[in-house]
Amino acid sequence: MERGISTREAYGQALVELGRANPNVVVLDADLSKSTMTALFAKEFPERFFNFGVAEANMVSVAAGLATCGKIPFVSTFAVFLPGRTYDQVRMSICYSNTNVKLVASHGGLSVGEDGASHQSLEDIALARVLPRMVVVVPADGIETKKAVFAAVSYTGPVYIRVGRPKVPFIYNNPEECRFEIGKGIVLSEGEDVGIIACGMMVHKALLARELLANRGYRACVVNLHTIKPIDKDLIVDIARRCRCIVTVEEHSIIGGLGSAVSEVVAESYPVPVLRVGVEDKFGESGKPEELFAKYKLTEENIVRRAEMAISMRRGF
Repeated sequence: MERGISTREAYGQALVELGRANPNVVVLDADLSKSTMTALFAKEFPERFFNFGVAEANMVSVAAGLATCGKIPFVSTFAVFLPGRTYDQVRMSICYSNTNVKLVASHGGLSVGEDGASHQSLEDIALARVLPRMVVVVPADGIETKKAVFAAVSYTGPVYIRVGRPKVPFIYNNPEECRFEIGKGIVLSEGEDVGIIACGMMVHKALLARELLANRGYRACVVNLHTIKPIDKDLIVDIARRCRCIVTVEEHSIIGGLGSAVSEVVAESYPVPVLRVGVEDKFGESGKPEELFAKYKLTEENIVRRAEMAISMRRGF
């Protein structure tokens, strides 16, 4: 897998392509357009770009209004502000009202790095997925991000997409190889000893863990579960039946995110051991992303440890 681009950069590029194809696409930002990459859209379509300064709640409310007029608003800022600071507006003006607004939050997770705990959103997926009608997507690389953005335009209703700050390796070799569909996970490698279900930039680490497990004689099935909601229940149950144990991997709190969503499906439909790799009910801190990933155990080595533990627990299932 080659070195790729950041998912936020892919988002910015996708917006420009969308702007050329669909005159109803408009973009709203809260004084962070260079960081969220919406500046690319603003440069080409200044009449369809709106900067709200640090008035994020107002931005969300205006987006809802634009949607009622037939526009397709893409609202962007950092994940700590969207949905965090704007939760009431997102809940009432977008989800309760079922307006066709797309929320794309950048700088999620520990990979924000040196900006520290105040800007490292580890709760945003949980906040978004609990809202009725909200679709929640966490793409794994730049190619999948573009596919997700285009899929969001085709979908009528609220969508939350989380993108990140650092460059991430390409998971897919080309766009044709990425068969993105909202609500449908993608099996990246087959195996029967343990199912590793990951999202976002942790998909790459899950694939690295698969190689380490193979060296130890285990075959891991790796799944890119890019859509947290609606979740692919059929695929999760199939993995549970075939592997009889699962490890979830996410750059988010283990509470309320991917791990919780998968555990809910497994508990109700086909109980097997599920172990979660993620941030364990803590805030982040300032540091280089890889240093933070090591401290908070978001590493391929820890995925391997959890996978071996899950395999040892599957007896009797």
